[in-house]
Amino acid sequence: MNTRAMSLPRPQVRERSSGARRPVAAAKAPQLVVVIPTYCERANVGELVRRLRVVLHGIRWEAVFVDDDSPDGTARVIRGIGHKDRRVRCLQRLGRRGLAGACIEGMLASNAPYIAVMDADLQHDETILPRMFEHLREGGAQLVVATRYGGAGGIGEWEASRAAISRHATHLSHLVYQHPVSDPMSGFFMLKRDLFEEAMRELSTSGFKLLLDILASIKHPIQIAEVPYTFRSRTHGESKLDSVVVWDFAMLMLDKLLGRYVPMRFVAFSLVGGAGIAVHMAAVTLLLKFTTLGFPAGQSLAAVLTMVFNYAVNNVLTYRDQRRSGLSWLTGLVSFMAACSLGAFANVTIATFAFSRHVPWALAALAGIIVGAVWNYAMTSRFTWGKARAVG
Repeated sequence: MNTRAMSLPRPQVRERSSGARRPVAAAKAPQLVVVIPTYCERANVGELVRRLRVVLHGIRWEAVFVDDDSPDGTARVIRGIGHKDRRVRCLQRLGRRGLAGACIEGMLASNAPYIAVMDADLQHDETILPRMFEHLREGGAQLVVATRYGGAGGIGEWEASRAAISRHATHLSHLVYQHPVSDPMSGFFMLKRDLFEEAMRELSTSGFKLLLDILASIKHPIQIAEVPYTFRSRTHGESKLDSVVVWDFAMLMLDKLLGRYVPMRFVAFSLVGGAGIAVHMAAVTLLLKFTTLGFPAGQSLAAVLTMVFNYAVNNVLTYRDQRRSGLSWLTGLVSFMAACSLGAFANVTIATFAFSRHVPWALAALAGIIVGAVWNYAMTSRFTWGKARAVG
């Protein structure tokens, strides 16, 4: 039987053009990243981006907004802007707070060789950014500080009390650094990435004055330039400054002076515990004087009140960046009291043992206090705030 080869359609093959296809050119990387920490700034971020587009024309830039999960939807607004302008990015942090920590994370999230830090509230004068950039790129500077206290700079319409606090803090800050800077408390500055990378592992993530921290962490001389500006008044939103910043400043100073020997959280925890002793003594006095409770009952109730005091204050100050709120506040209190109850038992046990070995009573008591304090700090750091998820 004869068979005939079936004629099948031949697959069509596209002929390659004589010229090889060129890869799509990649967009050039940004030269400058502007890191902007935010919390409840939805009314300001759009205007700030508009201003950055104007003043940074001719510079390849990007803006990294680091938002601490603002309840007003700031992150959503930033992402909306970023959908239309890829130079704008949002890094949203969950379960943690802290101005310095936000800035550090924003710096690490970019590849740009030059880094600027400024606020989102429009109080920093964005028009000086190009001058700051030129000092770094052409002028040989490693760090440029936007100063309120040098040249024609000014503090604007500050109240007398705020101005006085700023002046005193500026003078005190010289205890921890030696660089010639007129405004070490400025939150508006620009630096080269290699300088940041040199200092970054020494920086505190829980502070609020990152520039001061950088100055204190860099021990050798560096080239610093200053550009004066006048601090503006806020038009939208509320100031984030409160009485707790004084505590943050004190902790940063202590960290730079003593941090190599002892963790600053432990120092803060111990200071709160010292205040708790005064609360305990006052509570016992009042209970015995104005109630019918006997000493054992009064002492026990005072101990409970002191634990609540210590927990509440540590939650606001020592662990401000891991602060508990709502139901988490109550569960944290339970774990704190459980840990401190065991710490009290350890205190008494160690002190009693030392005293039984003929150690002077004062030293025996001190040994018990130290053991109890270390126990309480270690346990509550791990089980009370280490597991915190709700941030207030």
